[in-house]
Amino acid sequence: MDALELEKTYCAPNYAPLPIVLTRGKGVWLWDDRGNKYLDMMSAYSAVSHGHGHPRILAALNRQAERLAVASRAFHTDQLGPFLERLCQVTGLDAACPMNTGAEAVETAIKAARRWGYRIKQIPESRAEIIVAGGNFHGRTTTIVGFSDEEAYRDGFGPFTPGFVRAPFGDAAAFEKAITPNTCAILVEPIQGEAGIRVPPAGWLRQLREICDRHEVLLILDEIQSGLGRTGKWFAWQHEDITPDGACLGKALGGGVLPVSAFVARREIIELLTPGSHGSTFGGNALAAAVGLESLRVLEDEQLVERSAELGEFLIRALRGIQSPLIREVRGKGLWIGVEFDPLQVWAREVCERLAVRAILTKETHDTTVRFAPPLVIGKPELQWAVGQFTEVVRELEKERSLENVEAHS
Repeated sequence: MDALELEKTYCAPNYAPLPIVLTRGKGVWLWDDRGNKYLDMMSAYSAVSHGHGHPRILAALNRQAERLAVASRAFHTDQLGPFLERLCQVTGLDAACPMNTGAEAVETAIKAARRWGYRIKQIPESRAEIIVAGGNFHGRTTTIVGFSDEEAYRDGFGPFTPGFVRAPFGDAAAFEKAITPNTCAILVEPIQGEAGIRVPPAGWLRQLREICDRHEVLLILDEIQSGLGRTGKWFAWQHEDITPDGACLGKALGGGVLPVSAFVARREIIELLTPGSHGSTFGGNALAAAVGLESLRVLEDEQLVERSAELGEFLIRALRGIQSPLIREVRGKGLWIGVEFDPLQVWAREVCERLAVRAILTKETHDTTVRFAPPLVIGKPELQWAVGQFTEVVRELEKERSLENVEAHS
């Protein structure tokens, strides 16, 4: 059997990938098993923000792998401290709990926020509540999907963990109204990724910061996709000049080669995670710490955050310049942009399939939105070419839909 058939036979059908077998990646480019070359306009949901096979990150990976990879947090290593020190410096927060995946960082944040609620705010035991946003996506664990309002994420996986309240994304007044004496935290994405690159109204995060301060509630931001340069700032919260009480980080932290994540927070929150209360066999291992530190250094040394801001402005202007009855909206920040299509005329999946034929790889979300989130190392010529190919796909679809409408009314 070929690779597609093997995967179909032995892999859980929990994804519906495009029928392309990738075998190699370098920078912003990918190659399939037939030698075809593609431009990566998705970067694995921001996990490959540094590009595929960045030489500095691979060098750090290989160098550390030859010395020490995994030793368990039962012992100290010479890599974890420097990594977390730099992570705290770039976030402006005090301390961190290293984990592996984004969902683990969110789970860590939930546990820390609840313990803070009981130990510091004096909420009655087992009564703590966390307010989340409608349309949220924070991961796939049973606790996390339990507070999603997306039925496909929840169907067949209950019963779910109580203690979560939803409020409309971008509505500060609704969040404040949802606060009770048992509220310990607000947990939101500054920009919602899986919901379709949804950008909240200007000032919303600042309003949440003020609301949390008034009501003695923690503000925890999930920057797993939006963080580390994706939106043109180190973190999306910096667009509104605030600092959260805690942040969930991941994806790009692993430099495109390893799963590396962390919950970073104020010291009084992190210090509540005492021995025995939380842990991870692989979290904070020496290999992950070395890669994470080099990933942060590369972002800074190569000015990838600034590059995201500059090229993101170019890309969003170019995409908004495509006037088409098929397109409802173009939204985003930095190199993180969603193009929403009219579902009565075209599905985003079809757009992605046609882009793949033209050697551009990305993935739709929620049936209507095509994402553009290339590695931050991309250049302007590659973006111009991608916009040109995307424009041609849109024009093809316009002609076909126009012809279909004529035939339907003839």
